[in-house]
Amino acid sequence: MTKDGKMELMAPAGNFESLQAALDNGADSVYFGVEQLNMRARASINFTMDDLPEISNRCKELGVRTYLTLNTIIYDHDLSVIKSLMDKAKEAEITAVIAMDQAVIAYARQIGMEVHISTQINVTNIETVRFYAMFADTIVLSRELSLSQVKKITEQIKKENICGPSGNLVEIEIFGHGALCMAVSGKCYLSLHSSNSSANRGACKQNCRKKYTVIDQESGFEIELDNEYMMSPKDLCTIDFLDEIVDAGIKVLKIEGRGRAPEYVATVIRCYREAIDSIADGTFSKEKTDYWMTLLQTVYNRGFWSGYYLGQKLGEWSPANGSMATQKKVYIGKGKHFYPKTNIGQFQIEAYDLKIGDKILITGPTTGAKETTVSSMMVEDLVSDSAKKGDNITIPIDFRIRPSDKLYKLVKTEFAEA
Repeated sequence: MTKDGKMELMAPAGNFESLQAALDNGADSVYFGVEQLNMRARASINFTMDDLPEISNRCKELGVRTYLTLNTIIYDHDLSVIKSLMDKAKEAEITAVIAMDQAVIAYARQIGMEVHISTQINVTNIETVRFYAMFADTIVLSRELSLSQVKKITEQIKKENICGPSGNLVEIEIFGHGALCMAVSGKCYLSLHSSNSSANRGACKQNCRKKYTVIDQESGFEIELDNEYMMSPKDLCTIDFLDEIVDAGIKVLKIEGRGRAPEYVATVIRCYREAIDSIADGTFSKEKTDYWMTLLQTVYNRGFWSGYYLGQKLGEWSPANGSMATQKKVYIGKGKHFYPKTNIGQFQIEAYDLKIGDKILITGPTTGAKETTVSSMMVEDLVSDSAKKGDNITIPIDFRIRPSDKLYKLVKTEFAEA
């Protein structure tokens, strides 16, 4: 929970672009992995130990908390690396570590580092909360709980005054938006069996996202599962009932997506930031949630459903392989220079074309992910309404760009309404 009493909004950061996008759009905290010992070891670029001071400094300047994910299965040969990494994190003043293995939890306690209990532990009842409260101030509940079950747990924490090592009441965290796994709290073995690549070591091959044919071994009868990816759930989205989540006593809302692009982080965090603030000031409404849903559909998603929170049965399967976003980005060039006195950005067009009225996205490790619309343009110092591959252009923008920032054009997809 934040200092002003609002639910904490926790953002994913798979790289510096996404980290900056989270900071620019109102995240209260960020979580990230370092190298191989996290649940997105293959899905995102991941940071290195040497990045920890910069991550910490960028976040501390804005009062944003930092959480290092070390929530994989840990073997004996990992222990020395784990301890070195946690020592570096402690030295860099990273706020907390997200853990599932008792070796990680114990070492964090030994060096005086705050612990968050990962959803991989599968906490589903108050007695388990009471046990892990001996080690952690924040506990992520199992993804399979309904909102009424979650609320009962938060009420019991207050009633029984269950406190963490800090002496404060244990805070409950849940997943609020993003990819869901068919396995219980993400503990899946399909990838290990098929490819010797363990999802529980951050190396999921995403077998569940593929299309399959089912064959009756006795009769040979064959069924192609038409229009549904039967092991691939739609993405979780809670923004239309976020007021109920706040009412359930949730203190931290976690947005999934360390493997997704910076514009995904920017859009999702911006929407949930506005939603949390509107609940606090009493302006939360269906009109606003409809608007936020439209924005959320513009970035990577497999379709949306409310997960288990409202008591629905599993069965909200994705009808497509990959994203159902209503817009996509097309790379067209890179940044060259920024003129701060006139707020003009210079770019080199390396692919496709660009014209006045186009929506664009600019990303970079310091820039984050910024969207704008081309209102005017100069090509090779001459006023123009379009540019093509090879052109040097300048356009007015209200934010600083850096050399080698990437320039994309945003275009509608087949999933956009006509």
